Amino acid sequence: MSSKKVYLIRHGQTDYNLQSIVQGSGINSSLNATGRRQAELFFEHYKDIPFGKVYTSTLQRSIQSVQGFLDLGLPHEQHAGLNEIHWGTREGTRMTPEEDKYYYDILQTWREGNCDVCIEGGESPDLVAARQQPFIDLLLSRPEEETVLICMHGRAMRVLLCQLLHYPLRCMDEFEHQNLCLYQLDYTGSMFAVKKYCDVAHLQELESGTKDK
Repeated sequence: MSSKKVYLIRHGQTDYNLQSIVQGSGINSSLNATGRRQAELFFEHYKDIPFGKVYTSTLQRSIQSVQGFLDLGLPHEQHAGLNEIHWGTREGTRMTPEEDKYYYDILQTWREGNCDVCIEGGESPDLVAARQQPFIDLLLSRPEEETVLICMHGRAMRVLLCQLLHYPLRCMDEFEHQNLCLYQLDYTGSMFAVKKYCDVAHLQELESGTKDK
């Protein structure tokens, strides 16, 4: 197939990010004031890119992060396959030392290659990868969409990057992320190459992005 450019971003900041409360596919939070400003800055920086399609998850924080592009009338599709990992019984809870220890252990389990292990009441990286595959197939089946914008979520983005770049899922933490960071990928017809890695140059006006799991 022909070449394709993919601009992959994580959603802007929410109050859950700011307060260290666990989000996931079951938490449909909105951007806070900082997140909305991050979205505006990204739009101002990239509004002249000729995107043929905007893809988001079904969660409002991802849709709100690209609202400027949607207001231009660009075609938009929501895909549940792009939703964040389901963090199970921990969703909506504030991080405590005990919770942090649990997350450390589950992340270590995944780093050891046991990516079929689900977080309590939630998903595993393998399950997230499986629900992302139909979206990947769809993306690659549309050569007419030469430049696309995808907005999604931190952990799910790490899984997607592993799949697009053919990394084992145990390596997903090698892909850092911040709120409204950008990964730019070029597809040559047979493989993806990273042109920008966790880029936040467009957010220079703000002090920093917010990281989370």
